[in-house]
Amino acid sequence: MKDHATLAKEFIKDSPRTDWHDETLWFVRHKRDKAAHSLPEWEQLREWASQIKNHALSNLDSYLEEFEKKALENGAVVHWAADAEEHNQIIHKIIKENGISRIVKSKSMLTEECHLNHYLEAKGIEVVDTDLGERIVQFRKEPPSHIVLPAIHLKKMDVSETFHEHLHTEKGNNDPKYLTHAARLHLREKFIAAELAITGVNFAVAETGGVVVCTNEGNADMGTHAAKIHIASMGFEKLIPKAEHLAVFLRLLARSATGQPITTYSSHFHKPKPGQQLHIVIVDNGRSRILGKPDFKNSLKCIRCAACFNTCPVYRRSGGYSYHASVAGPIGSILNPNFDSKAFADLPFASSLCGSCSNVCPVKIDIHDQLWKWRQEITRQGHVAVAKKVGLKGMAFVLARPGLYRFGGKMLRWVLKTMPFMINNRLNPWYKQREMPSPPKQSFRDWYLKNQKR
Repeated sequence: MKDHATLAKEFIKDSPRTDWHDETLWFVRHKRDKAAHSLPEWEQLREWASQIKNHALSNLDSYLEEFEKKALENGAVVHWAADAEEHNQIIHKIIKENGISRIVKSKSMLTEECHLNHYLEAKGIEVVDTDLGERIVQFRKEPPSHIVLPAIHLKKMDVSETFHEHLHTEKGNNDPKYLTHAARLHLREKFIAAELAITGVNFAVAETGGVVVCTNEGNADMGTHAAKIHIASMGFEKLIPKAEHLAVFLRLLARSATGQPITTYSSHFHKPKPGQQLHIVIVDNGRSRILGKPDFKNSLKCIRCAACFNTCPVYRRSGGYSYHASVAGPIGSILNPNFDSKAFADLPFASSLCGSCSNVCPVKIDIHDQLWKWRQEITRQGHVAVAKKVGLKGMAFVLARPGLYRFGGKMLRWVLKTMPFMINNRLNPWYKQREMPSPPKQSFRDWYLKNQKR
């Protein structure tokens, strides 16, 4: 498997697209800031959300039992899945028992995590993703590159080419209205014909036994209202205690994700309508292991807003596919090592530790702190590359000897000044995609000693 650095190198080969990706996501981050600053109580909402999640995660056993009891009373069927394989088997069994052949699915990062589409396709069952961005990348046989904006890495001309190939639209027509209309006509047929709809779950309420699904396109509603079976897939961390707590999270979610005051559709599902089945699949898939780790438990508070993606300078400049996981970005860099610390050992190092991710997180996850802790843990486990180990040991040796450190700094300044080609060449990884700084006239220590008495 290629690591983050190798995959990022492939992404940044196209400099104009890299710049566009960076600027587009920063625009979304700016919208988030404007939305947050419009609420005087923004920081109070973040604190409430964090505390509600802390409480729910600390009492999950009782809240999960309460949720199941209420959901069963409502007429839903509740399933429990220990891992991704069991989640996929449960859904396949429901499909097979009901003789289903036409399935639509709204955006669900859990089903991406479980690779549900690939599992069902291997059994000859097609699933149509109905979120516009998801449908675009599904046509291209690509995973989402972003958990809220799944096709953010693509430009309108890319979408035009994809739709020309799969929907037979006019070649070269890049008009967004034309392309959206073509997608609407295509998906409308899928909704009308669907026998089963799969959705994710943004929030599950223990008090009511209901689930809440948030979309901007209404595709979850279209699918679930037309189909005779609705399957809601949820990680158990989606649980919150009471319905009144939704007010806190719904005010935070859309503002953090896209800068909107609220998601266009926040749909509540409590019981199946007459003649319909409602199945809720509650999934662990490694979450209980995270719950048992005090240093990393807080990562389960995530409400999948992707604010950390949009602010992260590394994600913006390296793209979602460089993280080689269903959940990318800063939150993915602390979640994925819990599942496989060796396979995802590179991700905690794909960060500048600037802390911007933690600053924008609506539920106050200490992302940058967990990134640092994961670096220590991965190093202890021996999953760090040999070159990095040698480099860190060499740096530790130098930093432990002030005289050697000062001599090294003096020599480096001299080399940068007199022989810059020794540093500014392709053998230096830091030179790639960067402009090296001009050498300072003196070290900070020399400046400080000279000016401290002024």
